[in-house]
Amino acid sequence: MALDRISLSHFRNHKLTQLDETRAFNLLIGDNGAGKTNILEALSLLAPGKGLRRAALPDIAGPHGNGGFAVGASLRESGHHSARLGTYVETDQPRRKNVRINGSDARTTELGEWLAISWLTPAMDGLFMDSAGARRRYIDRLALAIDPSHGRNVARYEAALRERNKLLETGGEASWLDAIEAQAADHGALVAAGRVALIAELGEALSALPDEPFARPIVTYLAGGPSDRSQLQSEFQSGRARDRAAGRALSGPQRDDLHIVMAGSGQIAASCSTGEQKAMLIAITLAHAELAAQGRPSVLLLDEVAAHLDPVRRAALFERLAGAGVQCWITGTERAPFSEIGQAAAVWTVAQGTVSRD
Repeated sequence: MALDRISLSHFRNHKLTQLDETRAFNLLIGDNGAGKTNILEALSLLAPGKGLRRAALPDIAGPHGNGGFAVGASLRESGHHSARLGTYVETDQPRRKNVRINGSDARTTELGEWLAISWLTPAMDGLFMDSAGARRRYIDRLALAIDPSHGRNVARYEAALRERNKLLETGGEASWLDAIEAQAADHGALVAAGRVALIAELGEALSALPDEPFARPIVTYLAGGPSDRSQLQSEFQSGRARDRAAGRALSGPQRDDLHIVMAGSGQIAASCSTGEQKAMLIAITLAHAELAAQGRPSVLLLDEVAAHLDPVRRAALFERLAGAGVQCWITGTERAPFSEIGQAAAVWTVAQGTVSRD
């Protein structure tokens, strides 16, 4: 099953773009700034969340859209289109993301029940050197592609923490704090469980990958506090004075992190070379794509990935993806790096927000 009949309306520099007759491999070729990554971003908005750029919705609308835009795509299975997914922003509500599934209004979280979307972009190359918060968002995005309910659990946990912080700051009644901490513990335990399950599955999938040509990482979950519901609630209650002084909760899943080392050398990922870090990130992306493909239809968005790989690693990447059961969308500035999949791929040339099928 794959995405087909994709349409972009007033999306960044794409006034009206249509991509039909897609394949397992789909190449978007064009100069920098032509609008290739904009297409990937549009596809990423067919998943719950803010998309691969995490951009504010008003910043996405094209210059002729008066603040609104739309993205639509069909799920195709064995030549038949089985569902139509769409997301859009209306001109009078430019900050609200709307969703339609098969012609009916739907919640954003429902997109994840139909489709798993993940991506790898150049902006993610610094993940191992970035903040713990960036890595938590990365974990949650991967978990969401496996379990559509994970995003809802994260949102509810974060909302409960914000409410608790307000109550601590204003001196709210103990009974109100008890109630909101119970909610935070409920959702926090689910968030932690989802992350633990993801890392366990990811670790097993990574263990099956060879150390070469991609540097195989060993990924460990670092809990930021108790993950058991009752223990988490007790931690919130006992830490009220401390958290009031800090202005935030100092223990809990909002403090989680990842510990990543390169399997071959045992070196911490943050201390590895740029090339080794990129290779480990690709290994995680491949392992996760294969996990996601075991449930719902899976789409993988790869922005300029081939340009940073030598021919051996490029060939290994394409070979692995061919057997992963995912639909791939890949951008590049020229065709040469994709010679191994050129005959099997659907290819579009992108120029100034327009696309033409080659």
